[in-house]
Order: sequence, then structure tokens, then C-alpha cells
Amino acid sequence: MALEDICRFKGRHHKWFPFSSLEDTHTSLYMMDYFNLRWRALRTSEKNNAIPLDFFMPFPLSHGTTTLGFIFQGGVIAAADTRASAGGLVACPAVHKITPIHSHLVVTSSGSGADCMLWERILIREIRLYQLRHRRRLSIRGTAKLLSFMLHPFKGTEVCVALTLCGWDKEAGDCLIYVCSDGARLQGDIFSVGSGSPYAYGVLDGGLKWSLSKDEAISLAREAVFRATHRDAYSGNNVDLFHITAQGWSQRKREDLKEEYYRDMERRNKGLFYALKN
Repeated sequence: MALEDICRFKGRHHKWFPFSSLEDTHTSLYMMDYFNLRWRALRTSEKNNAIPLDFFMPFPLSHGTTTLGFIFQGGVIAAADTRASAGGLVACPAVHKITPIHSHLVVTSSGSGADCMLWERILIREIRLYQLRHRRRLSIRGTAKLLSFMLHPFKGTEVCVALTLCGWDKEAGDCLIYVCSDGARLQGDIFSVGSGSPYAYGVLDGGLKWSLSKDEAISLAREAVFRATHRDAYSGNNVDLFHITAQGWSQRKREDLKEEYYRDMERRNKGLFYALKN
């Protein structure tokens, strides 16, 4: 099925999805029916017979995270914590919330872990199939529009996905686009998503400038994630950080936020000591 269109096999196909709405081309793309996963049927005739969610899980689970991305003169920075939470439970302290899609694009994810992983895999597959069909890579704006169109049928369901596309391409240069599971698509220079985002925005709004150097931008992103995890119980453990430029993405070594906390306490104690001494 995956290589059916590439090999020009004329079997049983599905709906046509015009790719001209994604880019200025006259080509088109097959969109498989399994993207909707029978949600429309579930919301209508099967809804009354569906097993309630509380049958499997007797209490509601809260999701929390801190992810961010911003553009500066040296490229795009993407950063996130690594804690996966389920209500008051720390389900996993070392998850990956930033996923490389190709050499010049990464996505930060927040929402349901299973939903985010599923849609990231679908996105990777569709971008690869587009590249095989058309001998070129889909633009980041086209990728965001494609993802938005695929997610829109799930509006109003239990699907919970919020992805921020951070990357570079020849058409738009540095690019930052937010897409969520109701189909919303927003482009900007700075985004922070998750339960820790209000705290991260407080740091970013105070320190973000276009003229930041690479080291300053990395330090600002680390500080924003650290402050968010310090105040938000659903975020924490480590910080992952990616830097995307015209040469591709590069990843910094994962850093333990506990060590950052101790360094911050040491700086505060030294400042207090010098203040009392003077």
C-alpha cells in the first residue's frame, strides 16, 4: 500500500486529495481512508454502543509538559523537558518530546503521548512518500497544511495532539508553525506549549531578541525550560535542545535539570553572601 502510488499500480484507490491546495503545483496526493480511523462512525451510529473511557481508567488523567521554539538571527531553537506525566504520576522521566522529521525539520510534541507518536510517524511517512513521488521535499508550510488537514476530522474527539514544526527550507527560510488536533495552524516567531508554557513565556518575553548569539539563545531556552519545570509539577527531569539552521539540525547533549537547580542555588547563595559582605 505504501509504495502503490509510486509504482503506479492501478488497484483500488481512495479519495483524491489535491496537493495544489498545499503548494503551487498541479500534482495531487492520494489520502488514505484510514486517516479518519472510523471516528465519524464512532461519533454517530456506534457512539451509543461504545465502551466508556472510565471503564478502562476510573479517574481522569491530566497531561502536562513544557515545549518551546523561537527564531533568532542564528536559526531556530527547539527545547522541551522530558517528563511524561499521568495526573500526579510521573509515568516516565526520560521521554523524547522533540522528534526529527527530516534533516531540516523537527517537531515538539505535547498532548497525549500515544497520539503524538502516531501522528509524527504518519507525518514522517507522508513527507517521505511525497519526496519519492515528486523528487523534492515538501515545504514546511506545506507540511503544516497537510498535517492540519489530516487532523481536522478529529476535532471534538478524544485525540489530543499539539505539534510545533521548527525548521528551515529554501522557500521560507527559518520557519516555526504550530498545529493542533482541531486543525488550527498558526505561524509565528515564538511558541511555547504545555502546562509549563506560561512560565516559559515569562522568561522568553523578557530575554528574546533577534540579535542573540547562538550561545545566548541556547542559554535562554535552557533557562525558560528550567524555570517552567521549577514551577510546574507536570514538567521536569531533563531538557532536550535542538538548533536548526540551513545546514540542518543539531542536538545538544541532554542536560539534567537537577544540576541546573543546584547551580542556580549556588549562584543565589553567592550573591547573597557578597551582598551581606558589602
